[in-house]
Amino acid sequence: MEIKRVTLDEWGQLLPASGFEVFHTPEALSVLDSHTSGDLQLLGGFKGTSPVALLPVFVRELSVGRAVFSPPPGMGVPRLGPIVMPNSPKRSKQEAVTRAFIEGVIEELDANDPLSLLRMQCGLSFTDPRPFHWEGFHVEPAFTYLVDVDKPDLETILESFSRSRRREFRRAAETELTVTREGLEAAERIVDHVGNRYDERDDIGQVAWPYVRDLLDALPDRSRVYVARDSTGEYLSGIITLISDGMVYFWQGGVSESYETTDDGDGSTVSVNSLVHRTIIEDTLMDPEFSNVGYYDLVGANTRRLCAYKSKFGGQLSPYYVVESSGMSTTLAKAGYRFLTRHR
Repeated sequence: MEIKRVTLDEWGQLLPASGFEVFHTPEALSVLDSHTSGDLQLLGGFKGTSPVALLPVFVRELSVGRAVFSPPPGMGVPRLGPIVMPNSPKRSKQEAVTRAFIEGVIEELDANDPLSLLRMQCGLSFTDPRPFHWEGFHVEPAFTYLVDVDKPDLETILESFSRSRRREFRRAAETELTVTREGLEAAERIVDHVGNRYDERDDIGQVAWPYVRDLLDALPDRSRVYVARDSTGEYLSGIITLISDGMVYFWQGGVSESYETTDDGDGSTVSVNSLVHRTIIEDTLMDPEFSNVGYYDLVGANTRRLCAYKSKFGGQLSPYYVVESSGMSTTLAKAGYRFLTRHR
């Protein structure tokens, strides 16, 4: 197998029809390249003239050594990593392609150097990380929840939800709240809302608005902004979704907010985000632009306090793989990753 560097235009032509994440698209990669300090390098694996694998990486030259990321840290990218697209349906040949490509890119990137730090969060379609392990890297599973929305109607989807979540969805729909699709101004409000919540918790990890703005501009057909407002039009909460091959991502927003109802006189409250999630799911059912969408990705099932909320959607627990350098010791690699996350 030959490993070649390709241009962003070539990447768009090589990208397969399925099996990729939204951040694998050339438009998203271009925005990431503009907003990260590393250099975007696009690697393709070829057998003759046929592409059989792809990998985008962001490389940072450090004072000592280098860091190779896919995705880059601190940019809110849940998964990236390799795309493998072997031409043969035979398991033995598929594994041979994966193994040859991983070995090739490790050599091309000099990722086995003791002074190199490599970290990847692979896509859902990359199901065989063993070649990384065989090359001495640390591999562990991470998880997300995928809600199956390829159903005939909303009630059928709700059957897999917990009883309390079904009740929330139905009660929220009976209030005077509205959820509409809006534009960049509303998206900025959502990002600010999330940032304020991060500040309250002295937490890090909030993505910058200029980056979000540029990403939404670059992905007009692969992004949507949903905003919940009360009867006076006041902003309550919102969610920014991204759309890829067969999947809608719960990407930014969703800050927990409650709303006190006025229609039943008992002062009860409902979850604002239940109505936002309901609207997103209804769009996957009724909007022709979502005709190929089969799953709503809640993006992450790795934080205990959030899993208590997300698990009530009845989604399937789906694994993906995190690959890290182990040559310098996993502890040092993770410390370097956290440092770079704070200094993106």
